[in-house]
Amino acid sequence: MNAFTPEQFAATNKANIETLLSLTNSAFANAERLAALNLNTARSILEDSVASTKALMGAKDLQEVLSLQSSLAQPLVEKAVAYARSVYEIASQSQEELSKVVEGQVAEMNKGVAVALDKAAKSAPAGSDVAVAAVKSAIAAANSAYDSFSKAAKQATELAEANVAAATSATVKAVSTTTKTAAKKAA
Repeated sequence: MNAFTPEQFAATNKANIETLLSLTNSAFANAERLAALNLNTARSILEDSVASTKALMGAKDLQEVLSLQSSLAQPLVEKAVAYARSVYEIASQSQEELSKVVEGQVAEMNKGVAVALDKAAKSAPAGSDVAVAAVKSAIAAANSAYDSFSKAAKQATELAEANVAAATSATVKAVSTTTKTAAKKAA
């Protein structure tokens, strides 16, 4: 059986470095997106706070203050929900990119194990077919378990995304209803 050649070792190291660089670039890109989101959100909140303070300071009576407060609440909640949705989207995309890399690494590893097993089977002594078949069966079972786990994780992610969307929608509707009710009471 052939040993691991220097060329194979170099190729494996090169592939691992490229994978690491890809993951690093992805992490930096996602960190930049998150930083930009945070800065834009902070700027927007500051601008809204100044405008809200000016509006409240210009109120002539308590009824106008209450009316302004209720009208200012809904946009604030909508922005908070949009921010949370954006953070969740960045995190989901990051997780998806990482999953693709892991899936690629697992596929490459499986291919390498299959090639090595085939080489070992060709040079194995007579009568070792049963042992080789058992190893191949164990590898197939492990791959099947990994595929099942991967599918279950994807389904759980889809369910979580659906739940987040439903909760977001319910929150915005509840705040809208509360704001309208408060505005009617103030009027």
